Amino acid sequence: MTFLDMLGAAERQNQSLLCVGLDPDPAKFPAHLRGDASRIYDFCAAIVEATADTVIAFKPQIAYFAAHRAEDQLERLMAHMRAVAPQVPVILDAKRGDIGSTAEQYAIEAFERYGADAVTLSPFMGFDSVQPYLKYEGKGAFLLCRTSNPGGDDLQNQRLASVDGQPLLYEHVARLAQGPWNLNGQLGLVVGATYPAEIERVRELAPTLPLLIPGVGAQGGDAVATVRAGYRRQGDATTGPVIVNSSRAILYASSGGDFAAAARSEALRTRNVLEAARG
Repeated sequence: MTFLDMLGAAERQNQSLLCVGLDPDPAKFPAHLRGDASRIYDFCAAIVEATADTVIAFKPQIAYFAAHRAEDQLERLMAHMRAVAPQVPVILDAKRGDIGSTAEQYAIEAFERYGADAVTLSPFMGFDSVQPYLKYEGKGAFLLCRTSNPGGDDLQNQRLASVDGQPLLYEHVARLAQGPWNLNGQLGLVVGATYPAEIERVRELAPTLPLLIPGVGAQGGDAVATVRAGYRRQGDATTGPVIVNSSRAILYASSGGDFAAAARSEALRTRNVLEAARG
C-alpha cells in the first residue's frame, strides 16, 4: 500500500483530516513525568493510543527526540505506532535538505531505520536533493512550500525575475512539485495554516498533491479557514488530500495524570471542527 493509499484509508476509517504532531518536550510533560527525557516514549505512546482512531496521520518531529538522545525511543515509538495503529501513516518531520550521497543516507534514516511512510524535506538545494527519497516506492516526501513562520516571507514570498511569469518562490515550488519533480506521484507540499490565502493558491497550482498544513492550535492557525482553502471534495479522484497538523494544543491539553484523556478530547474537538468545515 502506498503512502497516498494509507492516507485515503485513514481518512475514511477515522473520518478525519487531523494529524497529531509528536513534539515531546520533557519540560512540558505532566507533573509525574516532567523533566524526565527517559519517559519520552511513555508520553508519546500514551498520546498515540489515546488518539489513534481520531487522526489521518501522526507526525513525530525528529529534533525533539535527537535533542534528548532519544532516537532509540523514537524507533520504539515507530514500532508501537505500527502495532496499535497500522492504518495510520507516519510522517517523519525532519526537513532534510542535502545533495547526493548525503541525501541517500538521510533517506535510509527515514525509511529504513525509522520505517516512516513519508518525510518532510527542504527543496532549496534542488531536485537532486529530493530524488534519493523518491527511490523508495510508495513512500511520500513533503516539500516545504509556504511555511507558517513569519520569516517565511524572507525567501518564499519573493518574486523570481528569471522564471516565466515571475512567480513567487513558493508558487514555483508548488509548480515543480505538481509537475516535473513528481516522477512517481510521491510528492506533497507543506503549507502553513497561518496563510489561508496562500493555501488556496497552492491548491490551485498543485490540485493533485497532498497538503500537510501545520500551524493549527498553538500557532494560531484558523482550522475552518484552513480546510476551506485547501480541501476539495473527493468526488474528483485527482484531488489531493489535506492533512491538518496540531501538536502542542493536543499534547499538552492537561498537565495532570489525565493528559492522555485530555489529549483525546482535544483531538476529537479539533477533528470535529475540521469535519464541519469541509461540510
